[in-house]
Amino acid sequence: MNSRFRWAICRTYPKALLPTVACLWLLASLMAWSSAHAGSDRNDHDRARQAVAAGLVLPLPVVLERLQKEMPGQVLEVELEREREAWIYEIKLLTPAGQLSKVKVDARTGVPMEPRRRDDRPLRRAEDNAARP
Repeated sequence: MNSRFRWAICRTYPKALLPTVACLWLLASLMAWSSAHAGSDRNDHDRARQAVAAGLVLPLPVVLERLQKEMPGQVLEVELEREREAWIYEIKLLTPAGQLSKVKVDARTGVPMEPRRRDDRPLRRAEDNAARP
């Protein structure tokens, strides 16, 4: 192999590897990020289970049953969060009228806090709607 041909291969070889190296670096970064966040999700579930076991939080089925009596609708998403030293269930539901609403419920008592519609206006409760002519 002549020296000129070898020099040409050496000069172009790093440029050819650049996309491959970039893809490998991106893949490694994504794997590291996903494994770090998977652990935090697991910790959230563990904290929620511990709170229920300690009696700090009502179980979700109990809370949902109480909520359905006050505000009927299809539950779309539930999150258990800690706000100012209090456990709060954030529940997104689709009302029978087709409105998307987010309801915060005190996780210790199961009592709904002020419900809000997606446009941030107060949501009328079922008994409020029944009282309207």
